[in-house]
Amino acid sequence: MAGHIPRSFIDELLNRHDIVDIIDARVKLKKQGKNYGACCPFHNEKSPSFSVSQEKQFYHCFGCGVHGNAIDFLMEFDRLEFVEAIEELASMLGLDVPREQRSGFNAPSSGPTANSEQKRSLYDLMGSISQFYRSQLKSAENIDAINYLKGRGLTGEIVQKFGIGYIADEWDLVKNNFARDKASQDALVSGGMLIESDNGHCYDRFRGRVMFPIRDRRGRVIGFGGRVIGEGTPKYLNSPETPIFHKGKELYGLYEALQAYKDLPQALVVEGYMDVVALAQYGVDYAVASLGTATTGDHMQLLFRQTSTVVCCYDGDRAGRKAARGALENALAYLNGNKTLKVMFLPEGEDPDSYVRKYGKNQLEVEMAQALSLPDFLLRDILERVVDSSSREGKRHVVTLAAPLLNQVKDPSLKTYLWDELSLKVGWSHDQIDRFLYELNKSASKNNQQQNEPKRFVQPEIKRTAMREVITLLLQNPELAQLVPDLESVKEIPLPGLSLFLQLLESCRHNPHITTGLLLEHWRGDKNEKLLSRLAAWELPIDQDNIQDVFMDSLDSVLAQCINQQIESLQTKERTLGLSVEEKRELLALMLELKA
Repeated sequence: MAGHIPRSFIDELLNRHDIVDIIDARVKLKKQGKNYGACCPFHNEKSPSFSVSQEKQFYHCFGCGVHGNAIDFLMEFDRLEFVEAIEELASMLGLDVPREQRSGFNAPSSGPTANSEQKRSLYDLMGSISQFYRSQLKSAENIDAINYLKGRGLTGEIVQKFGIGYIADEWDLVKNNFARDKASQDALVSGGMLIESDNGHCYDRFRGRVMFPIRDRRGRVIGFGGRVIGEGTPKYLNSPETPIFHKGKELYGLYEALQAYKDLPQALVVEGYMDVVALAQYGVDYAVASLGTATTGDHMQLLFRQTSTVVCCYDGDRAGRKAARGALENALAYLNGNKTLKVMFLPEGEDPDSYVRKYGKNQLEVEMAQALSLPDFLLRDILERVVDSSSREGKRHVVTLAAPLLNQVKDPSLKTYLWDELSLKVGWSHDQIDRFLYELNKSASKNNQQQNEPKRFVQPEIKRTAMREVITLLLQNPELAQLVPDLESVKEIPLPGLSLFLQLLESCRHNPHITTGLLLEHWRGDKNEKLLSRLAAWELPIDQDNIQDVFMDSLDSVLAQCINQQIESLQTKERTLGLSVEEKRELLALMLELKA
């Protein structure tokens, strides 16, 4: 995927972002001399061993060995894929991520795709259709829709804030107003606004519905949800998957919530569009809803990037508890000491819309404050599912159900807390739990235990050679490139490591202000990536004031090796084939240069 985002764009992102700001927003850093430090967010430790270099735009933990640039940190900490990390950095700057087109059999075929220009056209098209729906709502002919919204207690102000509109129960209103030619009709199909039948005939997807525009975090309309007026099925209809709309990754109302708050205090996750709008009407303007799907891991990840507290609100029936259980399981990997998930169940017969109308915002927020925390809900839910949790068999069942969930938790302190709580609930010591799990599945239990135990990272020993020193020092201090003389005469010599050094040198000279983090990015996916990452984190036992001297001494040693190789090659040729006059002069000059 990395090769399909232009290298120049990735370089621009890393140049415009400061890794200290990226990490400090997630892990509080403290100034430590030239660098910044903290307890490592990737393993459990009491003494800080996590270091961030602003100069190098590079982080490294001396405890567990993780290291990298801003992209690597987002991939590790926010658990993003490479492209997602690029998109996150771009969104912070308000930029679109450009894509280089691929064609042929290697092009991806899963899901609808489009290039940047096509996506921009779709954003514009969806925005125009949203305006069309709003204008239709104002029409006197559509008084039923206006009466429906008034009947739900919505004011004109809240309807305008959420951009709510209407489309009459006709087959081709959108088609007739926006399909000017074949290209625009194809765009409407691609955007999910028209349905194309088997015989090629197209008609409107949404008919006779109140329309709720779905916006991304930047406020662009990416899809719609439609609520039928009166009788009809389905009651709610969503846009299908399109190049700009992926319902498992988007949340209705998140844009509006982010507009209401500079720092979102908390997020209330509810089930429907009308719940979000009605809650906003009563001042609860931080509610969001999934788009016809269960709450996914992507939803949780998205929310926890915006706020530290998420409250999921469900009906108190069996279906509500099942939904809460699914949301919890999807959230476990993203929770830590700074991220709180709560589960709130409403009384029977109530939904967020009816509850806030009956009891008001204050009472709703009291219920939210008293909502079950993750540990309380997780263990209580398991205990309630086991018929007799006090018996030995019941306790075994409780531990069997809980263990896979607790092992999904990544944060060491939260994981320890949950295991302690489980121990208290079943009345078993940690040793008893461990023995039971070991007996339950010896091989799997052993592997899990090895994976879950925090281990001190031992840096594999790097043999110190002149070539490794010059590569390491140049990688960690790209400004040293200006000290290197012209090496054109040695570039063809097959000395191990020389080609890599010359490539690094070229990158440093081509980008005078390049950083260690950006240099490493140029080698992502390359066969030398792992080696360069190790060398970037290698602490050479040298005084910082002597870096230039050590670098030049090591470079002299490398050049001496190059001369030796040239001499050996010429001497071998002299013994076998003989040398020309020019080659004899070259050999003599090389031998004199080596002695000098």
